[in-house]
Amino acid sequence: MLHLISMAWRDLGRNRRRSFFSALALAIALALLLFMASVVQGEMRDAMNASIRLESGHLQVRSANYNPDKTSLKWEDLIAAPATVASQIATLPQVEAATPRLYASGILASGETTLGVRVIGIDPASPANAPLTDGLLAGTFPTADDRDGVLIGQPLADKLKVGVGDRINLVVNTSSGAVDEQNFVVRGIFSTRTPNYDANNLFMPLAKAQAITGAEDRASLIFVLLKDREQAPAVADAIASDGFTIVNFRDFNALLATFEEFSGAYMFVLYLIVLAITSTVIINTLIMAVFERTREIGILSSIGMRGGRIMAMFFTESALLAVGGILLGMLIGLPLVYYASTAGIYFGDVGAIGMPLSDTIYAYLTWNDAITLTVMAFVISLLAAVYPAMLAAGMEPVDALRGGQ
Repeated sequence: MLHLISMAWRDLGRNRRRSFFSALALAIALALLLFMASVVQGEMRDAMNASIRLESGHLQVRSANYNPDKTSLKWEDLIAAPATVASQIATLPQVEAATPRLYASGILASGETTLGVRVIGIDPASPANAPLTDGLLAGTFPTADDRDGVLIGQPLADKLKVGVGDRINLVVNTSSGAVDEQNFVVRGIFSTRTPNYDANNLFMPLAKAQAITGAEDRASLIFVLLKDREQAPAVADAIASDGFTIVNFRDFNALLATFEEFSGAYMFVLYLIVLAITSTVIINTLIMAVFERTREIGILSSIGMRGGRIMAMFFTESALLAVGGILLGMLIGLPLVYYASTAGIYFGDVGAIGMPLSDTIYAYLTWNDAITLTVMAFVISLLAAVYPAMLAAGMEPVDALRGGQ
C-alpha cells in the first residue's frame, strides 16, 4: 500500500500544475457546498427558534373550543382565570416560563394611514417577552397597569410615520361581536429582526387587552417556554386536562418542518450535481495521465504488474487528489462559514408567509453536513477514477509499448 501511495504521489508530481488545479476545483466545490449547507441549516434553525420565541412557544395550552384561525373572543373559547392556570404550569421543573396571552384583530390608524394588526395582550413582567424587551429600540416597555400605552414594531411605526409618544387610533373586535375604539400612546418601538412579525403585531398589557375586548379575566392561550424543547411531549402529558388542548411546537410549525424536509432533499441533489461536475476535472486529469504514461503502463504490464494493480494505482492517485482537495476545501470553506455564523448575511424582509424569517441569516454548520459532504466528495472522486483506471488496466502490453514510442 505504501508503495502504491509513493508511486501515485510521484506520478501526480509529474505535472504539479494540473494536479493542483484538479484538487483546487474539488476544494472550491466543497467550500461552496459547506457554505450553502450552513446557510440553509442556519436559516431553518433560526426560523424555528424565532417561531418558538415569538409565536408558538414550546407548548400552547388552549381551550378545547378555541380556533386560532378565527381569533375567537367568545368566552366559551377562552381560558378562564389564566393567571392561575399559568402559575400552576410554571411550577413544573421543566418549565422556564408560562404566561397568558390574549389575541384580537384590530385596525390601526394614524393620519390617513390605516393598517390591519393583530393585538396581543401580554403580561409585561413575563420572561417570555425577552425578544421584545431585548429588541426595544426606543421608549419604554408598557407596565401592567398602563391603560393607554402600546408597543409596536419598527416596520409598523415606519408605515404609520409615528414615534415614541405619538398617539394612534385602534379599533378592536370584542367578545360580543361588536367593536371598540380608543386612542393609544406609542410607549415603545421594538425590533425582533423579523420584519413580517414586527409589521403586523401590536402589544399591550393583558389587563388592558381584556378590558377593551370585553374578555374580562380570560385569555386565548397559555404560552409555555421550556428549558429543553425535547421535554415538550413529557410536559404536555403532565399538564393534559379535560377542556384543554395542548399544542406542541412541532405541530404548530408543521409547515416549517415540511419545508425543511424538502430543502434537505433538494440540497442533497444539488450536492451530487456540483460534485459530479467537479469530478469531470479529475476524470480529465487521470485520462491525460493515462495517455502520457502509455509506455510506462506497457512496461509495468510486461514485467508482470496485473490490471488490478494498475487500477489501484490510479484509484490511489484519485484518492490523493481527493484528500488534497478536501483539506484545501476545508481551509477555504470553514473561515467563510465562521464569518457567516458570526456576522450573518443580511437579506432584509423576504416576506415569507407562515415562517418568521429573520432579516439576517446566521450560518450553522452541523457535524452531519460536514461529514456527509466530505464523504461524498471523497467517494465521487474515487468514482471519477473508474474509467481512467479501466482504460489503463485494459491496455495490451505490446500495444502500450508501441503507443508510447
